[in-house]
Amino acid sequence: MTIQSSPGSSSYLPGSSGYLDMFPERRMSYFSNSYVIGLTVAAGIGGLLFGYDTGVISGALLYIKDEFEVVNQSSFLQETIVSMALVGAIIGAAAGGWINDAYGRKKATLLADVVFAAGSVVMAAAPDPYVLILGRLFVGLGVGIASVTAPVYIAEASPSEVRGGLVSTNVLMITGGQFLSYLVNLAFTEVPGTWRWMLGVSGVPAVVQFCIMLCLPESPRWLFMKNEKAKAIAILSKIYDIARLEDEIENLSVAEEEERQKRNDVKISDVFKSKEIRLAFLAGAGLQAFQQFTGINTVMYYSPTIVQMAGFRSNQLALLLSLIVAAMNAAGTVLGIYLIDHFGRKKLALSSLTGVIASLVVLAGAFFGKSSGSSNELFGWIAVLGLALYIAFFSPGMGPVPWTVNSEIYPEQYRGICGGMSATVNWISNLIVAETFLSVAEAVGTGWTFVILACIAVLAFVFVIVYVPETVGLTFVEVEQIWKERAWGSGYNTESLLERGNDN
Repeated sequence: MTIQSSPGSSSYLPGSSGYLDMFPERRMSYFSNSYVIGLTVAAGIGGLLFGYDTGVISGALLYIKDEFEVVNQSSFLQETIVSMALVGAIIGAAAGGWINDAYGRKKATLLADVVFAAGSVVMAAAPDPYVLILGRLFVGLGVGIASVTAPVYIAEASPSEVRGGLVSTNVLMITGGQFLSYLVNLAFTEVPGTWRWMLGVSGVPAVVQFCIMLCLPESPRWLFMKNEKAKAIAILSKIYDIARLEDEIENLSVAEEEERQKRNDVKISDVFKSKEIRLAFLAGAGLQAFQQFTGINTVMYYSPTIVQMAGFRSNQLALLLSLIVAAMNAAGTVLGIYLIDHFGRKKLALSSLTGVIASLVVLAGAFFGKSSGSSNELFGWIAVLGLALYIAFFSPGMGPVPWTVNSEIYPEQYRGICGGMSATVNWISNLIVAETFLSVAEAVGTGWTFVILACIAVLAFVFVIVYVPETVGLTFVEVEQIWKERAWGSGYNTESLLERGNDN
């Protein structure tokens, strides 16, 4: 069939709303194809590694302090143990974009698994805090590569109408990994070696994913763009029926033709030479930065510590309350999987940020009240309520939206490198927050620390309104047209597209 109904119009591209309105029988639901679900879950184990490492260190740190007195006496050393994985993730994410483009999504995943498993062994066997920090660096390298690879692999194997929900499944695996880590932490609280078991068990999912990925195919879009079209079509035929398959191949051919007109080797400097790519990267990297600077991993890395700051001194009680917070995070992500393709990316992010701002104000108020010396127990429970509200609002929106948007806003030629750069921004922001939270709380007070995070969330709200387009239901080609329209005006004749995809 014809790709476009009129010159410059993209209203009937395969997978677009107009196309699927014409052929509703070709619209796919989340669970209509078990093959796609299998690819999504397998790739999503990378998210499980990400989430487990994020959550496990918060509980393990309580027992690492008990074993190593030097750690117990130094906030800086505690922050370094937590954040060294983020240093590794920054390096892994930066290299991961190039690895994805050069060698493919599958090989990048296998590499991430090997590095992560090696790091988990080093951590479990660490004789002192400094070898532990080295192990955290290796684990971070694996997590960084996986954080780039998993969303892109899932997005490139997903029909556009369910792409947001399927990519958000990776975020569900992240939050599920965090919940699992708290369960593991609780399970090993009375076992000799406590934190060594907590950290060592993290290598198991990496080994499982490595074995599964050996049996799974490469991303069909990556294969198609690398001129391995027969392999790509064989994979796509397992995703789409014959009528939709023909249209998807035609869509890929259009994208390939555009890429041929550009240089094959993309450098980081090329991202900033193209106005439309600059705008896309600003939106994607900005979302990733604000995801972290609004405090999510302050909550996830330090939630047991925050609970203890609020007045609950027992390690076991702190871990139990943190487990409840992690369960809410996973449950909220399930809600986000539904909303992201029905409510939209932009509206979901704005709604999420509204609740985040309110809950950070509650947290700040609880710690201000506690510091005044009145009813410590009451304000302790208000702080726990604030944590729960924070997660309830953050997890459906600002959890999945940045990763989903970054998996779909870049042209194929730039998807690996821009995805890696934006993930690097995420990890750098994550590092800054993790490395400074305890020190800032000591310097200005925990209440004022949460006030600062609330102010940043207000800035994030404004950023989303101004810079982030709505991409729900759009094909990769249509999303690219949004940036061309923003960069160069109405010359691309995309008025009908923008009514759906650029509503700010």
